[in-house]
Amino acid sequence: MASSKGKTIAIVGSGLIGRSWAMVFLSGGYKVKVYDNQPGQASRAITDISRKQVEELQEAQMLRGKLSATEQLSLLSSHEDLSQALEGAFFVQECVFEELEAKKSVFQAVEKLVGEEVVLSSSTSCLMPSNVFSLVQNRTRCIISHPVNPPYYVRLVELVPHPETLPVVMDMAYELMTEVGQAPVRIRKEIDGFALNRVQYAIIAECWRLVKDGVISVKDIDLVMSEGLGMRYAFIGPIETMHLNAPEGLEDYLRRYREGMKRVLSSFGPVPEFDGEAAARINKEICELIPNDQEHLSARRERRDQLLMGLAKLKK
Repeated sequence: MASSKGKTIAIVGSGLIGRSWAMVFLSGGYKVKVYDNQPGQASRAITDISRKQVEELQEAQMLRGKLSATEQLSLLSSHEDLSQALEGAFFVQECVFEELEAKKSVFQAVEKLVGEEVVLSSSTSCLMPSNVFSLVQNRTRCIISHPVNPPYYVRLVELVPHPETLPVVMDMAYELMTEVGQAPVRIRKEIDGFALNRVQYAIIAECWRLVKDGVISVKDIDLVMSEGLGMRYAFIGPIETMHLNAPEGLEDYLRRYREGMKRVLSSFGPVPEFDGEAAARINKEICELIPNDQEHLSARRERRDQLLMGLAKLKK
């Protein structure tokens, strides 16, 4: 991919995901224009990015990219006029709230203001590309770039094509995400929930069932992940885990454990409702561990981000 010098990326929506995307693209040396239709929202996002995040990351020696905090922030601007924000952009990353009609209207408006060569990308976590881009006339340049929250610390990005997306657009997005330090994966066709959330929801559902049925506590099921599966999944995935967990690799693993896996999987219950008495009980249990007031939640999120930074540094 050509040098990022002088190239512009527009971010539509200045919430938590938009701000984190801005930091990611700044780290790659791109000019970043942040747009929000709420008066003052984009400028407040800029202040948050510069004072509370980029500068602190530099002090902690965790700032990504080759540019200093000052150099990165000089590439950042806020806008309340959509046409100004889109001017000169080759890539548009939409980050508005997760509501289909809102995203559809954003891309309908954006398409009228950019050239045919500009890539239109959505941050949606589970909305289907064919729905998100249904009002776009030229859907060959449309793509989902689904990050993991927070994108600056967790590098995975799911790239999901619209059925009409050109392969060159997927390639370009893959190269861009790789260049700015993310870890892109290609989803070959659209599927509800993409890959990450399908796997995540499967884990959540079984953890929920185990707590609901009195098999294990909230604290202990979280330890099953953080001190068990999560330890190795931070570095290798489930398929490689199987491959390494038998003397002769995956084929040997399946010979040994196929029937056991099928037996356990067949014992799983229906999809939980995630409401009612069970939800109240599980909520009470987690709130006893981490109260749900903003002070405690903010402190816990900061702890999460600090731990993710440390893990990212270790993995590097």
